[in-house]
Amino acid sequence: MAAEQRRRVAVLGAGLIGVDLAGKITRSSKLELALVAGRSRDSLGLRRAAQMGHPTAAGGVRAVVEAGAFDVVFDATNADSHAEHWAALRPTGTTLIDLTPTGLGTVTVPGVKGHSSAAHRHLNLVSCGGQASIPILNAIAQRCTPNYIEVVSTGASASAGPATRLNLDQYIVTTSAAIRTFTGTRKAKVMVNISPARPAPPFRVVMTVLADTFRPAPVRTSIAAAVDAVRAYVPGFKVTSLAVDPGRIQVAVEVTPSSRHLPRHAGSVDIINAAAVLLAEQSAAASR
Repeated sequence: MAAEQRRRVAVLGAGLIGVDLAGKITRSSKLELALVAGRSRDSLGLRRAAQMGHPTAAGGVRAVVEAGAFDVVFDATNADSHAEHWAALRPTGTTLIDLTPTGLGTVTVPGVKGHSSAAHRHLNLVSCGGQASIPILNAIAQRCTPNYIEVVSTGASASAGPATRLNLDQYIVTTSAAIRTFTGTRKAKVMVNISPARPAPPFRVVMTVLADTFRPAPVRTSIAAAVDAVRAYVPGFKVTSLAVDPGRIQVAVEVTPSSRHLPRHAGSVDIINAAAVLLAEQSAAASR
């Protein structure tokens, strides 16, 4: 796609997620990064974004609105502020992609086969744990009827910024609801561990599915296909263990960032940002 045809986009939020997202956008052939907006000009993240050569502005969502029309805005701030951001940006006609666990907007998981929400203007990416688990859980649910699903995410303390820590309750509620939506199960439990271990552990998600009857071979085939679909845009996504036993399926996945700008333990950042960029690119294709 020629440069003049790229979608003009902005990143709202200059934390670890926002800065990495900005870098991923610059490597897209379909998106043009026009702004990274943070709250304060003195923030470390906004200074880092400027040093990387990205256009920056202080003032948060007000700076985005004042900068003119954007095809897509990514909200990489926190769940408590997102409703205010949507209210400010909705009249501008932009597509808002929410990387916070608010549960607002159309819940979207690009890794789920056949699932697309690119035509909607307010999109929600659930959570990093949701992006890592839901494609696999959805694939399993095509082969059986889950009675209970449990998802345990473990991330390094170093990769969990202030907004992530403040949003843990919303993370659990939003991820649980999305799992129920994408699998049809009535019982889903989500747990989160923030580990201070040294060296910092990689981002891991362990899924346990209880179901009365299923055929092991088709379940394994569906899981493998789901993993391939996610690896197409998150190369560091892999299954580290898989057990398919009578009445119980357990899958453990790990995400290692492919970006040299992210530390090895920041797979949670890598997967949700990769999903956000893919979604914006799909939105660009749908609008043509």
